[in-house]
Amino acid sequence: MDTLQQVQQITAKVKHRMKMLENLQKQQEQQAELIRSLKNKNAALEEQVRLLSEQRQVLLAATGKMNTADKAAFESTLNKYIREIDKCIGMLSE
Repeated sequence: MDTLQQVQQITAKVKHRMKMLENLQKQQEQQAELIRSLKNKNAALEEQVRLLSEQRQVLLAATGKMNTADKAAFESTLNKYIREIDKCIGMLSE
């Protein structure tokens, strides 16, 4: 095998590896985009669960069918909102 053939083989291998690298980079970008998309979807679903949980608490409070654990959770949520409203009022009055 002469030097020219060796150089050609090495060049072909390098080109093949470069093509493989490009494909892997494309796959990585696609997977990163998929991860971002799934994280956004997960955040939206978590927000929806939170809102539904709050609606459930309000409905239970309205019907008077709350057990002690639900009452404590509901009062905690209400107190949190009241504190946030108080902070807002305080900031507005400054």
